[in-house]
Amino acid sequence: MTSFNTLKTHLDDNGILSITLHRPERLNALSAELLQELKACLLTAKIETQVKGLLITGAGEKAFCAGADIKQLATLNAQAGVAFALEGQAVFSLLENIGKPSIAAIHGYAFGGGCELAMAASLRIASDKAQFGQPEIKLGVIPGYGGTQRLSRLVGKGRALDLCLSGRTLNAQDALSWGLISAVTPADELLSTATDRLVSLLEQAPLALRYMLEVIHHGDDLPLAEALNLEATYFGLCCATQDKNEGVNAFLEKRKAHFQGK
Repeated sequence: MTSFNTLKTHLDDNGILSITLHRPERLNALSAELLQELKACLLTAKIETQVKGLLITGAGEKAFCAGADIKQLATLNAQAGVAFALEGQAVFSLLENIGKPSIAAIHGYAFGGGCELAMAASLRIASDKAQFGQPEIKLGVIPGYGGTQRLSRLVGKGRALDLCLSGRTLNAQDALSWGLISAVTPADELLSTATDRLVSLLEQAPLALRYMLEVIHHGDDLPLAEALNLEATYFGLCCATQDKNEGVNAFLEKRKAHFQGK
């Protein structure tokens, strides 16, 4: 994996690529450089067969990611603002559609673009000190990296309106009760809990994992009849795999399945 200025990466023996946003002096704010490096990292991870899953976190104790770089935001006019939003959306969509499971391990602040980045991951696990918010309204703008769309899909339209219109902060327990995150852990157990969860996901059939992610993400935007047809199509693809035969035989033989992604 290429070295970066604003990211730290590590690939472990389980195939988990840890990506750490590394601008702790700026609370890991999403500068243009960080977004471009994250894009490059994700593009490599998508095609690198050794990478089975991704764990995303932030450096330092204060923040997962405090959002967009406000200094850069201050320079934007209408045309530049559209380009700014589209670029961030493209990077986060790449994470969402990478075809491999990802977990955001969130500590401290996950505000604005940081919350939007977390929502693009497959799952979110937070420390009990984490805080979430879409405070863009207080800057006279709206969320631009997918926050108005992914948030409502995760927690419902009413709660998304509540958070985005007020710009208020949500603590970890409320985020859990809303369905924004999957689990809350003590801060010193965050990375180990997230890693263990990802390891357990990687024990599943790789092709079924990828198809599951694709059907849920793309089916969410389709009418029900079309989404069900998409589900049936991918179910059929699964039935043509060696992993399906292995999984069914392992169940019948009362043993653990050994999937190979074939």
